[in-house]
Amino acid sequence: MKSKILLLVTLLLISLVIPSSVGQTDYTPINRQLVQPELQVKEIDPRTTVLAAYFAKYNSPFQYHAQDFIDASDTYNVDWRLVPAISGVESTFGKRSYGYNAWGWGIYGDQKYSFASWRTGIFTVTEGLKENYIDKGYTDPLIMNKKYASSPTWGVRVNFFMNDLDKFATGYQSGIRAATQPFTKVAAASAQMAIK
Repeated sequence: MKSKILLLVTLLLISLVIPSSVGQTDYTPINRQLVQPELQVKEIDPRTTVLAAYFAKYNSPFQYHAQDFIDASDTYNVDWRLVPAISGVESTFGKRSYGYNAWGWGIYGDQKYSFASWRTGIFTVTEGLKENYIDKGYTDPLIMNKKYASSPTWGVRVNFFMNDLDKFATGYQSGIRAATQPFTKVAAASAQMAIK
C-alpha cells in the first residue's frame, strides 16, 4: 500500500513539474520524460581553495567569491594575485568598501563608483586592469602606481599582499600535503620506542 501511495505522489509531482501544454499529444505522467539540464563537472582549481582560505584569514566577504577571482584572472590573463592584492590595499579585502567596489575603482575625491555585485566588480576591475594597464605596459604594481593611485606607497603595498599570498599558498599547500601523508613513519617510530 505504501509503495502505491509513493508511486501516486511521485506521479503527481512529475505531472506538476512538466507543463501540460508540452504539445498537442495527450501525455500521461507515466510516459513523460523529465528533461534534465546538462551538468558540467568542474574540478576545483587549487588557487580557489588557497584564495578562499586566505580571505577567510582576514574575515573577508571575498572568501565566498574566490572562484570569481580565479575565473576573471583566467578570462583576462591577469595574475590571479593582483586583483585580490589591490582589494587588500584599498579596502582590507572588501571589508571597507563602497557599493561592491573594494578596489577604489573610479573613486576620485567625492566621486564614488559602485558595482551591482562582487562578481561584477571582480570581472570589471580585472578587465579594466588588463586593458588600461597591463596591455599598455603597466605590468607591475610599482609601475601601475603612477596611474592607479595618488599614494606613492600603493604599489609597494600591493606587492606586499601579492607576496604574502604566495607565501600563504606555499604554506597552505605544504600543510595539505603534510596532513594527507600516511602516519606509518610515526607509527614505526612509536613502535620502536615501545620495544626499547
